[in-house]
Amino acid sequence: MDGPDFDLDFKPAHGEAVTVADGVQRITVNNPGPFTFHGTNSYIVGGSSVAVIDPGPEDEAHFQALMAALKGREVTHIAVSHTHRDHSPLTRRLKAATGAIVVAEGPHRAARPLHAGEINPFAESSDMDFTPDIALADSDRIEGDGWSLTALLTPGHTANHAAFALGTPADTGIVFSADHVMAWATSIVAPPDGSMSDYMASLEKLLGRDDRLYLPGHGGPVKEPAAFLRGLRAHRRMRERAVLERVRAGDSHIIDMVKVIYATTDPRLHGAAALSVFAHLEDLIERGEVKTDGAPSLAGAFRLGGTR
Repeated sequence: MDGPDFDLDFKPAHGEAVTVADGVQRITVNNPGPFTFHGTNSYIVGGSSVAVIDPGPEDEAHFQALMAALKGREVTHIAVSHTHRDHSPLTRRLKAATGAIVVAEGPHRAARPLHAGEINPFAESSDMDFTPDIALADSDRIEGDGWSLTALLTPGHTANHAAFALGTPADTGIVFSADHVMAWATSIVAPPDGSMSDYMASLEKLLGRDDRLYLPGHGGPVKEPAAFLRGLRAHRRMRERAVLERVRAGDSHIIDMVKVIYATTDPRLHGAAALSVFAHLEDLIERGEVKTDGAPSLAGAFRLGGTR
């Protein structure tokens, strides 16, 4: 396939606990937007003893919906995929109400140190107050009554991004892919919060598995993960080639590249597109295919490197 086959047919059922797999319920926050689609998905895993994945933003209606769905059940764990404000802030309130153990890769951090004078465009979107009770390494597992969650560290969208593989007696092949793989759109990879080289490596990591279903952080399920992952990889490689071609053509600034590469895209989205181009350029610089004077930046000048 030439690219991912996106699925925009998703009914969020805001505030309702929807069964999406055996022993798995989804509740979608009513926080739609250009980066959240119809809202953030929280998941409840288990029966009488459960884990909650990504409690979501600090939202009263969503908190009440979660508590209603959890009534009469023990919450043993809260698993957080990453620390953007649409995924993690409600963790603190849910932990206080349930006494659950909070697990995640770690606190929020950038994928690399900021350059002198650089401003992180996603700083206000990050939950800098989040700290897990237990920091998960790759393949670490938490367990409950009839279920387990195995951490699959998938940096790229953020440095601390993790997916979670669901294990049950039936070994379902379900992965909670959070914002790394979503059926409705590609993940935002924006330096310095994110890293394109990390993102591509995380795609390859998931391609090495044999899962049958992804339940993402926004939108509906990814029903054929292997084919979809190959499409995402092809799409990113196509974008990389387009960026490299613009550098070869003499475009030295990101704003000029965006005007050509994203000519048919709503101009209101060109800011996000510029961050994606920047992520590709950082990766190309790391591989020696593009050069820049000084530290790379959104406003900096780029030229071909010496490897081609």
